[in-house]
Amino acid sequence: MKHIARSLWRNIEGAVAPTVALSLTALIAAGGIAFDYSRMATMDTELQTAADQAALAAAAQLDGGTTACKRAVAAAQGMVANQTLMANDNLGTSVTVPDPGVCNDDGSITFSATASVRFYKDVDKTQPADDSSNAKFVEVQVADRQANYALTPIVAAFRSGEMHAIAFAGLNSAICKVPPLMMCNPNETSDPDFTIGNYVGKGIRLVSNDGGGSYGPGNFGFLDAGAGNGASTLRQLLGNLNVPGNCTAGDGVTTEPGNLISVRDALNTRFGVYDNGLNQACGSGDGQCPPSANIRKDLLLRGNGANLNKLGFITGNGGNGWVEASNPYPGATNITAGGAYHSLSDTEISAISPMGYPEDECHSFTSGGTGICTNGRIGDGNWDRYAYFKSNSQNYSVTSANISTFLTSTFGTATPTRFQVYQYEMNNAATRLKSQASGSLSSISNPALLTLEPGGISPSSTQIDRRVLTVAVVDCTAEGVKGHSTGVGVTKWVDVFLVQPSEARTTGVRTSNSDIYVEMIGQTQNATDQGAVQLVKKSVPYLIQ
Repeated sequence: MKHIARSLWRNIEGAVAPTVALSLTALIAAGGIAFDYSRMATMDTELQTAADQAALAAAAQLDGGTTACKRAVAAAQGMVANQTLMANDNLGTSVTVPDPGVCNDDGSITFSATASVRFYKDVDKTQPADDSSNAKFVEVQVADRQANYALTPIVAAFRSGEMHAIAFAGLNSAICKVPPLMMCNPNETSDPDFTIGNYVGKGIRLVSNDGGGSYGPGNFGFLDAGAGNGASTLRQLLGNLNVPGNCTAGDGVTTEPGNLISVRDALNTRFGVYDNGLNQACGSGDGQCPPSANIRKDLLLRGNGANLNKLGFITGNGGNGWVEASNPYPGATNITAGGAYHSLSDTEISAISPMGYPEDECHSFTSGGTGICTNGRIGDGNWDRYAYFKSNSQNYSVTSANISTFLTSTFGTATPTRFQVYQYEMNNAATRLKSQASGSLSSISNPALLTLEPGGISPSSTQIDRRVLTVAVVDCTAEGVKGHSTGVGVTKWVDVFLVQPSEARTTGVRTSNSDIYVEMIGQTQNATDQGAVQLVKKSVPYLIQ
């Protein structure tokens, strides 16, 4: 018995059992916490993934259109089908975005900091968007969900509590294969967002900044497209049919200084206006810088027989080069003493030869070059339609009595834009544009009126119109633009119509030879890469946080 007792006393085979028994409760608790925490963490991941996808879907709709806000909300709510398998709050498996109720029918946004979808103008979220046109970033919050703990409470709680996820996204874009132009917002102080609807159809006089200092409202300049430096590169970028260089970032650009007087010559090739020194940019015979098929303009070419291939050739004036006609629009009298627009008589109008698409009247009729447009560099869209159609009487039969009827029946409106008229004439070239059919200027009764370039380019599914440009609108003062500036924010990308060649017009001191006069068409729309098409905007939504 002593031996048995001594053996039992010394036996250690079951010594761990009490330890296990004592620690089992703690082990089960730790395992339960790990299981439940993992469930909670996984649910958080599910919710965050859903929020990320919803924000990306919403950001993809922020194109500045009137319905952008509503489309963004619909995308966030309906295009994301994420599920949560870890929530067990009896609300099902779907992850949802509650209706934010912030988008109005007119495109305006009633901002609410507690809404599930919130729109902002800036990446720092300091400026809530108030309209679909300035909503550049979107924040999406998915509906709250919770998980009931299965094994043990965590931090004395039996459920996770309401959990949600938030994602913030924007639309990153690149503008590719376009002439690298920018213009400083002419109304930066009063309209820093450059509301497109305020400018469509209006003429804008863009003035160069040859001084090299700070750019201000209404100046224009160039962008760095990664194709090299110097005036010769800028000429190639602005005139060449196949624009070299890289895509330009849609949200932040680099400005590029340049010799504006020489560079603008490349833009003028789009009108069939060629000056000396373009061989490097446009190739031998300027063949790489073709004009638009419709080159209607208000300039004439002086020269000799060597220039017979240049449409608009005239002789007898002495010298060479492109100049105003001897009796240009708006005639001898520029402005009346009372400040009203001068009304040209039919006789005065008929004497204008040739007449291209004119500036807005408040830009055309000036006194000492000061201009009388209420908005300065921006016109009011009222251009002298009657004088234009009357002066081109060889193509149109209009009188002061029937002009309104003619415009309405032809264009569907009594106030067509210059771009609408240009397109109409392009599409009806046989009756509306005078061409060099025989190949000899001597056979044309009035060479100055030639407006259809035989070798010109017509727009197509693979070719943007040569007189349409995509331009970056920049708030130059706010961005502190000076010469070569990097990371410059773009307010809008817009399409503009080149109304006339850049040339000094002495009558009324209307434009200098470094001004560019354009008409606003509208905001650049999303597009896909179509090969030769110069106008390409690639937009990709991206997560910020």
